[in-house]
Amino acid sequence: MTLGKSEASALSRLFSATVFRDLAKDARSPLFARLLDNTHFNAHVPPEATVGTVFEKAFELLSKSGCRDDYIYRAAITEKVLLGRHNLTTATLLNEVRAGSCKADVVVLNGTSTAYEIKSERDSLARLHSQIANYRQVFAAVNVVVGKSHLSKVLKVTPEDVGVITLTDRFRLQTARAAQSSPERIVPTMVLDILRIDEAAAILTRLGHEIPAVPNTQIRSEFGRIFAELDPAAVHNAMVEVIKASRSQANLASFVGSIPPSIRAASLAAKPTPKSRARIKEAVDTPLADALAWK
Repeated sequence: MTLGKSEASALSRLFSATVFRDLAKDARSPLFARLLDNTHFNAHVPPEATVGTVFEKAFELLSKSGCRDDYIYRAAITEKVLLGRHNLTTATLLNEVRAGSCKADVVVLNGTSTAYEIKSERDSLARLHSQIANYRQVFAAVNVVVGKSHLSKVLKVTPEDVGVITLTDRFRLQTARAAQSSPERIVPTMVLDILRIDEAAAILTRLGHEIPAVPNTQIRSEFGRIFAELDPAAVHNAMVEVIKASRSQANLASFVGSIPPSIRAASLAAKPTPKSRARIKEAVDTPLADALAWK
């Protein structure tokens, strides 16, 4: 099946946050059904297909279409890095993490912190310089994950310590240049900006500092004063351990293993509760014929 632009766009939106919010809330998604109506996709799946079958087939087509979008790259990082090299008991994946004036697409915390900036075939490189500059002040290692069309330019315009990875036509992550880990270069006050108050307090406690006794309205500015004086590498290492504990995804391991690989990244991003996980699983197992009536 060859995808036209409108069909590729419709299939890409199947993996959107809106669809997964619907599935997590109601075990059904009217948008899912409407999007399928905008394609000829139904003719290419077997009569016994389920919603999960549709997600898998759509993902297969999108990953080879030549116009892979952001989600295909996120899914590759989830599968090949988070669940391939690591697992949900030893690593935590965060989406859209603020770093200065930018947001890192994906951050993986294991023994260190690694930011992944995605530049798909559809993306411009116009903001890459400022993005990299910000990420290097918050995370120990930075990678840019690119389509082949961007590879040569990204290698030229990024610092030597920044990793460059391509997503191949066979859906493999291939390292063109390895990232170097430098936790000593991070800026503690910029790290503070990605932390909740309880996380910032836990870091100070780990580093032997007392929590300032000030009103809640002043606590973040007081933390800023203290963080500005702390050792960067020590703050980084404490940040990794604290966030891995406070935002652990270990309780999602069984759920993630029970759903199709194509939707693992989207499901993790939805941060599903136990009830939401059951609803997503119910929706995924729904026969396609029934799902088309969701609209």
